[in-house]
Amino acid sequence: MRGMPRRRTAQRRRFTALLPGIAALALVGTALSSGVALPAAAAATAAPVTKVLTIVEENHSLTQMQAGMPYLLGLATRFAYATGYTAVTHPSEPNYLAIAGGSTFGDTADHNPAYQVSGHSVFGQAVGAGRTAAVYAESMISPCQHANSTRYAARHNPWTSFRDESALCTAGDHPMGTTVAGALIAAVKAGTLPDAGMLVPNLCNDAHDCAIGTADAWLKAWLPKIMAGPDFVSGRLAVVVTADEDDHHDGNKVLTVVLNQRLDGRHLVVTSPLSHYSLTGFYDAVLGTPMIRSAATSPSFRQAFGLG
Repeated sequence: MRGMPRRRTAQRRRFTALLPGIAALALVGTALSSGVALPAAAAATAAPVTKVLTIVEENHSLTQMQAGMPYLLGLATRFAYATGYTAVTHPSEPNYLAIAGGSTFGDTADHNPAYQVSGHSVFGQAVGAGRTAAVYAESMISPCQHANSTRYAARHNPWTSFRDESALCTAGDHPMGTTVAGALIAAVKAGTLPDAGMLVPNLCNDAHDCAIGTADAWLKAWLPKIMAGPDFVSGRLAVVVTADEDDHHDGNKVLTVVLNQRLDGRHLVVTSPLSHYSLTGFYDAVLGTPMIRSAATSPSFRQAFGLG
């Protein structure tokens, strides 16, 4: 019994030594659950996000997506989602340009072939900065296809609109393939998803021509594979699922979900106002490139989700 007080003293010392680490973990949890950017010391313990992969659904509002996409909503409540995120206009095509380029470029309609603009996109910015970029479009027949075919809509593939990046688009804008074979699943398995990426489901799987449940089932087929890949498991990949626009009945609010390892289990709900231009800014923040066009004056997506 003589040794008991000495052992208890040693245990207390060891516990006291652990207190700073316990406090740091508590700080991380508090910051992420409130949507506040983490202090530098706490953020340094988490893997940095170096890759962004956006998936765009079609023409459904925040409330419609919450009600009709149970798989996506389950991921949203497990990871993080925004309730104050809005598209920037109607119809579809200018919203895709807004995400990829930080502007609608005066586009006010859907076009076939795709509307043409001058200047750079976030994909071109990535390549110019020595990083990688790729778009994977479902049902597209040839790389960087400018015109519609079957269930592929060129207006939903924004890189095809940037005429100054035509060669880059031809090199990096790929037919998607399937969950079994093709460009996307190969990159997922190899851990070579791009630094600036986008997935373009076809007109059925994005809920444009088919039921919203079909889009949810498509995500349920793809997202587990992406989340099992080395890019996501390492923490370096953030996956953003959003919609181009609502159905004109909800103030253009759309459900926007963010998946990343450091958000897993955080149940984060971001209520601050964000938009497609904020998503453009997220690409630029992750790439380390200048904030392009309206991204420069839009609320920070990265800060809102604590991914700084």
